[in-house]
Amino acid sequence: MATRRSVAACLWISAILLICLVGGARSFYLPGVAPEDFQKGSELKVKVNKLTSTQTQLPYSYYSLPYCAPEKIVDNTENLGEVLRGDRIENSIYVFNMREPQRCKVACRKVLNAKDAKQFKEKIDDGYRVNMILDNLPLVFPLKRQDQESTTIYQHGFQVGFRGHYEGTTEERHFIHNHLRFTVKFHKDMSADTARIVGFEVKPASVKHEYEGEWSEHATLTTCNPHAQRFVTENDPPQEVEDNKEIIFTYDVDFEESPIKWASRWDTYLLMTDDQIHWFSIVNSLMIVLFLSGMVAMIMLRTLYRDISKYNQLETQEEAQEETGWKLVHGDVFRPPNNSDLLCVYAGTGVQFFGMILVTMIFAMLGFLSPSNRGGLMTAMLLLWAFMGLFAGYSSARMYKMFKGTEWKKITLKTAFMFPGVVFIIFFILNALIWGEKSSGAVPFGTMFALVFLWFGISVPLVFVGSYIGFKKPVIEDPVKTNKIPRQIPEQAWYMNPLFSILIGGILPFGAVFIELFFILTSIWLHQFYYIFGFLFIVFLILIVTCAEITIVLCYFQLCSEDYLWWWRSYLTSGSSALYLFLYATFYFFTKLEITKPVSGVLYFGHMLIVSYAFFVLTGTIGFYACFWFTRLIYSSVKID
Repeated sequence: MATRRSVAACLWISAILLICLVGGARSFYLPGVAPEDFQKGSELKVKVNKLTSTQTQLPYSYYSLPYCAPEKIVDNTENLGEVLRGDRIENSIYVFNMREPQRCKVACRKVLNAKDAKQFKEKIDDGYRVNMILDNLPLVFPLKRQDQESTTIYQHGFQVGFRGHYEGTTEERHFIHNHLRFTVKFHKDMSADTARIVGFEVKPASVKHEYEGEWSEHATLTTCNPHAQRFVTENDPPQEVEDNKEIIFTYDVDFEESPIKWASRWDTYLLMTDDQIHWFSIVNSLMIVLFLSGMVAMIMLRTLYRDISKYNQLETQEEAQEETGWKLVHGDVFRPPNNSDLLCVYAGTGVQFFGMILVTMIFAMLGFLSPSNRGGLMTAMLLLWAFMGLFAGYSSARMYKMFKGTEWKKITLKTAFMFPGVVFIIFFILNALIWGEKSSGAVPFGTMFALVFLWFGISVPLVFVGSYIGFKKPVIEDPVKTNKIPRQIPEQAWYMNPLFSILIGGILPFGAVFIELFFILTSIWLHQFYYIFGFLFIVFLILIVTCAEITIVLCYFQLCSEDYLWWWRSYLTSGSSALYLFLYATFYFFTKLEITKPVSGVLYFGHMLIVSYAFFVLTGTIGFYACFWFTRLIYSSVKID
C-alpha cells in the first residue's frame, strides 16, 4: 500500500513539474509565429547574437569584443535549447526606421588599446562571424555561387574581418569590417500602408574613415558623406586593426520591396540544399532494405516453413535427434543471458530514446519545431526524454521479470541513472573545458541545475512509475521450456564468430543513413539549418527496418548453427552501427572541418561520442526486440514434446 502511495506521489509530482515546464515553455513557440505589421517610420530594433566560428566551435557573446554598445545592455530571456546552443541575444545600437533609408550613419568611435586589438586579431584569425537578428530573422550575407552565377547562397552573419596585404607590403595585416550595408526586404500590404519584414541581408566593408578637424559627435566624415554623395566604395583604404588605432563604425540601411510573402520568408534559409541528393539517399537506403527484405522473406516463407513442417511431421524422438538446426536448441534458447540486468537496462533506455526520436520527428514534420523557434527542437527533445522515462521503466521491468528477477527497484535505479549518468559526466567535463575558454557556450549554473532538476524531478519518478506498472503485469511466458542443464555449443565456423558477425551486422544500418548523416553533421558543425525532416523521417523508418532485418537474418544463421546465445548478440549486431558512425565522424573531422585548437577537437569528439552512444542504444534496442519477436514466433510454431 505504501509503495502504491509513493508511486502515485511520484506520478503527481512529475505531472505538476511537467505542466510547469511546458507552461513556462509556451513562450518557446510564440516568437515569430504571428506576423508583425510595421507602419512607415516604425522603429526597427536589431538584436545581436553570439559570435560563431566553424574553426573553433566556441561561441562568444557579441559584446565580448569592443563593439559599439547601447547605454544599457539588455539580455533576452532564452529558453533551455537556446542556452545549450550558446545563444546570447542582446539589444544593440542599430535602430532603423521602416522604409526610411539611411546613409553613412555613425554608430560609434573606438580607440583600441592593446588588449582590444589582440581580441579582434584573434577572432579574425579564427574566422569568427557576427550574428544579428531583426524581427526574428537571422542576418545573412548573400553570395553568388562560382559554378552558377544565377544562384545565390546565403551565409549566416558576416565575418569580423579579414587578413591581407595592403599598399604592396609583404606583411599580412588584420582588417576589420567596420561599415555595414544593411538591406531590409519587406512585403507591402496592398490594402494598407503597412509592411512585413521578409529578409535581412548585409554586405560588410572595411573602410578607414577620415574627417576634418577634431572628432565630435557631429563631425562630418569625408570618406562617407551622404550630403556630398560620397559613399563607401571598394577602392577606399581598409581599416587596419592596431594598438591605439582609431576605428569609426558606420552603417547604411536600404529597404527593398519583395514579392516574397511573410509565410514564405524562411524558404530562403531552409531551401539551401539539393533535394536530389536526399532522394539519392532514400533510393540507396531502399536498395539495402529490399535486399534484406528478400533474404528475410526467403527465410520466413521458404526455409522456416519447410523446417517447421518437417519438424512437426517427425514421429519418433530418434528421428528428431538425427536432425540438425535451430529446433535442437529449443531447450536453451530462452535461457537468461549473462548480465541480464544490464540487458534490461539498455533495452529500456533504448525504448525511451526511440519514443523521444519518433515523437520529435512527428512534431518537426508538422512544423511545430521550426528554426524560427530557436532552441525549440532541443528543448522538445529534452522534455520528451524526461516524459519517455515512463516507457523505459515499463520495458526494463517487464524484461527483468521475464528473467525471474525480483528486485524491481534495483533495475529501476539502474535504468534511471546509467545512460543519463554517463552522458551527464561527459557533458560536465566538456562544459568545464568550454567554461575554461570563457565561451558563451558554457552552460550556466542555473541551466545546469534545470537539467538536473529535469532528470531527477521528472525522468526518475516516471521511470519508477513505469517499472511499478510493468512489474505488476503478468510475466511473459516462454513458448518452450528451458532445460536445467545447458546444452554444449558445437564449434562454430569462422564466419559465425561473434565478433565477426557483430561487426558485419552494423554495416548495413549505417549504410542506410550515412548520406543523410553528412547533412546532419554539416548543420551541426558548419552552422547551417537542417529542416528536411520529411526525408529524415523516411530514413529513420528505413533504419528501423534495416536494423530489424539484419538482426533477424544473422540470428537465424546463429540458431541454425546451434548457438543459442542470441540475447546480447542481437543487441550488439545492429548496435555496432554506432562504431561506424563514430569512425565516419572521425573521417568528417579530418576532411570537412578546419578545427585547429585542441580544446575544439576534444569538444567535437566528446559530443560525437555522446551521439554515437545514443545511436548504439537506439539501434541495439531495435535489433534486440526484432530478434526477440522472431525467436518467440518460430519456437511457438513447432510442436515440442
